[in-house]
Amino acid sequence: MMSPTSLHSAVDPSEIRYNDQGLVAAIAQDYLDGTVLMLAWMNQVALSKTLETSEAWYWSRSRSQLWHKGETSGHFQKVQAIRYDCDSDAILLTIEQVGDIACHTGERSCFHQVDGQVNPPPADTLSQVFQVICDRRDHPSPDSYTNKLMMGGDNKILKKIGEEAAEVVMACKDDQPDEIAGEVADLFYHTLVAMAHHRVDIKDVYRKLQDRRR
Repeated sequence: MMSPTSLHSAVDPSEIRYNDQGLVAAIAQDYLDGTVLMLAWMNQVALSKTLETSEAWYWSRSRSQLWHKGETSGHFQKVQAIRYDCDSDAILLTIEQVGDIACHTGERSCFHQVDGQVNPPPADTLSQVFQVICDRRDHPSPDSYTNKLMMGGDNKILKKIGEEAAEVVMACKDDQPDEIAGEVADLFYHTLVAMAHHRVDIKDVYRKLQDRRR
């Protein structure tokens, strides 16, 4: 997480263009998989408190008061980074969502409705594929290749990972970019199956990757 000092250097509240009500739209996005979690509003005080505490503060238009996200629910938002758009009239908060719930309905994201049905917004492609794999694990289908792998247990899954890793090596040796992309995709997929089989959350992997880029 960025320190308050780092956040202050990222944005100056006085540089933001607030609307006629003194507010600016603020979008909260998951810092690991990029999922858009919610849209709220900030005034200059809310933005200043966000910068000071590294936790998200908003302005509640319905209650006409400052709102420390998570103060009641415990679902605080720890701000990892903050930026604003080219017109300085919208803010993007990259956050760690405590409890993985941003919406007051109990859903992870406020943007969860499609044609009146609960349908969470897409995350990055790897996370989407992993969600499908986990769904196959929890709701088996006899025609699913993923389920057939899992029914074979570690022996079958790990054998495929070894085969795909070798094919990545050979594609790289042959310097075939399209082949490399395809073989890496296969390796990623089978590795995700192994993770789901052992109930390793993809976010835990993302956290490890975050640590490695520092």
